[in-house]
Amino acid sequence: MTMPPWGEEPQEQAPPPPPPPSSPYGQGSAPYGQPASPYQPYGAPSPYSGYPTPPQTNGLAIASLIVSIASIPVCCGLAGIVGAILGHVARKQIRTQPNQTGEGMALGGIIVGWIAFGLSLVGIAFYVVAIIIGISASDDADNCHTDSDGYYVCIN
Repeated sequence: MTMPPWGEEPQEQAPPPPPPPSSPYGQGSAPYGQPASPYQPYGAPSPYSGYPTPPQTNGLAIASLIVSIASIPVCCGLAGIVGAILGHVARKQIRTQPNQTGEGMALGGIIVGWIAFGLSLVGIAFYVVAIIIGISASDDADNCHTDSDGYYVCIN
């Protein structure tokens, strides 16, 4: 190529750069460990590759199930209400946000949480009734004494 006179365009144009090599795996992707293109040296996924993002599990659904199950041995079921409420909130979030899963875990947390909380209330009621019966039984034992032979005798 020769130098053109001042103000004129060169007669020969440089050839265009070669296109990127085609891949049998589709545009923007390559086998594992190989760069996808010279513009993505580490094989980073292209935002235009067409692959949808995988759904994510809702964190509150996981927490609901864990809290509900852990409330049984740790808190005798009293913290089950926290797990049940977390499960209700998680189910609402899963319904409103399109890319979340965990409906089954949230439902499991709700069911286990309410059952654990209900059983803890039944247990508390049992102990309260047992204490009341014990106090009333001790009032009946006031007419008791030890006789001369050493026996414990109650007179009604």
